[in-house]
Amino acid sequence: MRIISALFVFIALNGLCFLSPLSAQVQDISGQSASRTVEDGGTGPCRALMTTENTLPTHTVFRPEDLSVFGRKNKLPIIAWGNGACANSPWEHVNFLSEVSSYGFLVIAIGPMPQEGQKGSGRSASSQMADAINWAITQNSDRTSPYYDKIDIAKIAVSGMSCGGLQALETAPDPRVTTAVICNSGILGNPGSGMAGMPALTKDHLLKLHTPTLYILGGESDIAYQNGMDDFRRINHLPVFMANMDVGHGGTYGQPHGGEFARVATAWFQWQLKGDNEAGRMFTGAPCGLSHDPAWKVEKKNIP
Repeated sequence: MRIISALFVFIALNGLCFLSPLSAQVQDISGQSASRTVEDGGTGPCRALMTTENTLPTHTVFRPEDLSVFGRKNKLPIIAWGNGACANSPWEHVNFLSEVSSYGFLVIAIGPMPQEGQKGSGRSASSQMADAINWAITQNSDRTSPYYDKIDIAKIAVSGMSCGGLQALETAPDPRVTTAVICNSGILGNPGSGMAGMPALTKDHLLKLHTPTLYILGGESDIAYQNGMDDFRRINHLPVFMANMDVGHGGTYGQPHGGEFARVATAWFQWQLKGDNEAGRMFTGAPCGLSHDPAWKVEKKNIP
């Protein structure tokens, strides 16, 4: 049992978490084998925890530390995440993923939870993204699970970086998926030219996408820039937003709280998965909110 030194607990109000001056103790989830806080738990209203679940040891879960504030009127949308380099570990992205989760999301990353200071090992597969979604849906209906009736199974995102972005694209046609966020990635013009284990998608696959989609790229120095921009040019049948920041292929994931990439991705998730129109102003309007930030170059289609 972990005691919060400030003796505060979170309470739910209008879908958000706020601090309440009530003394309380927060118990670890039963069945958890390991957990820790990344940085300070994120800048969002719900302090995030990184954990591994015995019911899903092949993945790492990022979730609000206090689950008691979630229920029928305030549920956790699902975000399934794939890692760069087809890695079977989210070690490069923990700051980013913790930050996103702190805004009230259940983020399930491919790969076992990385030990502090270690990179993890092994290669991942797109099927692990579907495994994450299936697990979350099962947990939501399991009366013995601490996640019981706390997950919004109608709001599901797939997302990932580089190879993980291709894994997200491969999974995105799943009818349960409601949005996709593709980071530092895009379908290769020559599918056979990618690294071993990378999904060998062709550009025709883009026609299978059925949800609003955000691309976040690292500018012209990003090795995935041409592939991602070509995807954007080809997608005309659904809402799609392209955001470019000149930081290269590595993005800002390792910066405090995931840097600018986390800020933009979180706003998209808030808009698409929580119906937060205020967050959506970053992407809507002519010009859209993000266009006022000189660090970003943006384009969009089929978005008001």
